Amino acid sequence: MRKLAALAAVFLLTLLVGCGNAANNNAAVNNGAAGNATAAPDAVTSASVVDNGEDFKKAISKDGTWIAATLKDLTFTEELVLDGQFIHKDKPARKIALYTQDADHNITSSFTLTAPKITIKSENAQIQGGTFVGDVYVEANGFKVVNATIQGNVYFSDAKYQATYSAADQGKVTGVTEVKK
Repeated sequence: MRKLAALAAVFLLTLLVGCGNAANNNAAVNNGAAGNATAAPDAVTSASVVDNGEDFKKAISKDGTWIAATLKDLTFTEELVLDGQFIHKDKPARKIALYTQDADHNITSSFTLTAPKITIKSENAQIQGGTFVGDVYVEANGFKVVNATIQGNVYFSDAKYQATYSAADQGKVTGVTEVKK
């Protein structure tokens, strides 16, 4: 247990140091009735390192964090939704990090996230560093698969979302990548 806590602390510290000035980079965007006003910066929006399903679902919710990082394989029987808009380095961004890393940003462990389906509603979202088993439904611009594998299909609700999709640094999809309305 100590080893897991130490690993989580190193990972979180690395993320926070690598993210720069939290006051400028990690402000959450409020999508309420007042429009798109930027809320006051909150350290909670920087990263959420989790090791259980309930915390992971909170981290990917619209009230979650810009990055949800897992410390182990997670399996869900229900569908997941990555929702909400967060700002990182002055741009909308969300990340599902399926890995841990050392101080030099080398991946030390990769994990598998399994669910029948995940819907991506956050702009510039990415799945990085591990494997997602299930189908991905994209309803936002800028979806990326970075150094990760999607064991399933990626469906875009509109061709404009597919046009902004990318797979980088060994990102791959084992099934189809197509528009499906």
